[in-house]
Amino acid sequence: MTTLRLSGITACVFDAYGTLFDFTSAAAQERSALGDQWQALSDLWRTKQLQYTWLRSLMGKHADFWQVTGDALDFAMTSLKIEDPALRDRLMSLYLKLCAYPEVKDTLTQLKAHGMKLATLSNGEPKMLKAAVDNSGIADLLDAVLSVEEVGIYKPHPNVYRLATDRFGVKADQICFVSSNAWDAHAAKAFGFRVVWCNRFGQAPERIPSPPDREITTLASLPAIVGMS
Repeated sequence: MTTLRLSGITACVFDAYGTLFDFTSAAAQERSALGDQWQALSDLWRTKQLQYTWLRSLMGKHADFWQVTGDALDFAMTSLKIEDPALRDRLMSLYLKLCAYPEVKDTLTQLKAHGMKLATLSNGEPKMLKAAVDNSGIADLLDAVLSVEEVGIYKPHPNVYRLATDRFGVKADQICFVSSNAWDAHAAKAFGFRVVWCNRFGQAPERIPSPPDREITTLASLPAIVGMS
């Protein structure tokens, strides 16, 4: 893990799901109902959720992330032969109360204390993001909660990343974008951001253009990289 600093950063912009919020926590809280299938359900749910965002963007058939999340859950439950409408409702409700990763609040607090502008930039629709931000107690630390619904297309379209430069009125290379999703990190770098990939899950490097500037395993390493400690 490198601590080489990125200079000239005035704002840190974070992906939400998988970066700030643990998307596995919804299924994990229903282990008693799902049994040994909880991890398989969580993994398939997430995989189809992302696939549907990319497919809808390419097809020009946008639907908000709440619908996409529900469609992905329906696919996952059907694939695993889980027929339980009440469980489905509980899982969707839990997605609004995802747990933040343990280091998130402290990291944001450090950055905020040193004058860094902070935002999320997510596929999530506004009500979903507000619920997650409020549940994790980080609302007061964020200067903006940016949703793809403002442009009607999902990441990795450049118009999504442009929301951050427009919001803060700065050049792309003055923003440090942070994501646990490698594809998101590469796309943000291609847009012009300085990028830190939070490789929480020990993934292999992607074989696509525009690699991120830095790689970390938790957000706790971020303040040192952007010169805050």
